[in-house]
Amino acid sequence: MTFSWPWALLSLLIIPIVCGIMWLLRRRRRRAVVRVTSIALVRAALPGRTRWSRLVPTLLLLLGFATLGIGAARPQASVPVPSNSTTIMLAMDVSGSMCSTDVDPNRITVAQKAAIAFIQSQRGNVKIGLVAFAGVAGLQVPPTTDTDKLIEAINRLSTARGTAIGSAILTSIDGIAAIDPTVAPSGVDPESAQRPGYASDVIVLLTDGANTQGPEPATAAEAAAVRGVRVFTIGFGTTTPTRMVCTGSQVGGWYGGYGGGPGGGFGGGGRNPRVIDEDALKVVAETTDGQYYKAENADQLQEALGDLPSHVIVAKKHVDIASWFAGAGCLLVAMAVGLSLWWNRLRTPRAAR
Repeated sequence: MTFSWPWALLSLLIIPIVCGIMWLLRRRRRRAVVRVTSIALVRAALPGRTRWSRLVPTLLLLLGFATLGIGAARPQASVPVPSNSTTIMLAMDVSGSMCSTDVDPNRITVAQKAAIAFIQSQRGNVKIGLVAFAGVAGLQVPPTTDTDKLIEAINRLSTARGTAIGSAILTSIDGIAAIDPTVAPSGVDPESAQRPGYASDVIVLLTDGANTQGPEPATAAEAAAVRGVRVFTIGFGTTTPTRMVCTGSQVGGWYGGYGGGPGGGFGGGGRNPRVIDEDALKVVAETTDGQYYKAENADQLQEALGDLPSHVIVAKKHVDIASWFAGAGCLLVAMAVGLSLWWNRLRTPRAAR
């Protein structure tokens, strides 16, 4: 919780002042001597009250003043609010290890099918963009609602050398900045790019490896966090070394080895020794207030992408909650006054009514 007018918290000094006044009044009351003919008669006229019950109105009054003082400082809370327009940048890893066959028939084929199903499931004003990354990252499709264009681009993806996770995040930020003026491009100074709360724009990054070149993922995540862009990361595949086999259309120009691939595809010699850098992906998600998902097969990948809409359609924004504190403070003060008047009426001897 933050405060728009933090200096107004000085109004809380009224609490020790009120406590001091009440202490002086109580001390003065004790000095007064009242002579009566029968103490038993007075006790019979007064209702029984514990020391705690006598303090209730005072405590409510002080709590009410404290609540009003906090409300005067204009507190703001970061709360989730529905977004009526969202931009999702889907950043897909197309490194050579995506040809691994630990997920049948291979990782890239399953990732393509899951991405297409995710795109087709979106409704409303959601715009989706596509970034593909291997050794470098490139914007394949700017954010759009054209589902056919996105599906066509996903089906054309082919593998290449390297894994540039950091570059993929920065490229995705630039894709969002091109249509959302509230998000600064990646090349802008971080201090001038800062914005309160989180935007409704998110990045969904799917990878099966670790960053091998370009900016570090943690550095790129900080750039996204400054701009209020959340990053949801998915670590796809197993850590078990397997053969790498891709079809002709999935193999980039660098990929060597002909033959050995099922279905007339191209197969790579040897096995894939790469391991998913889960720690880096978790850091990216935590830094940007996103979430990390681990998917070792097609079903888990579908579940991860299926869970995203519940997070994506909600953005965190700073909301002024001063009115809540003002209402609660006034209610507490009214309760304190009401209880005090009621109990004082009960304390009045019946003969005096």
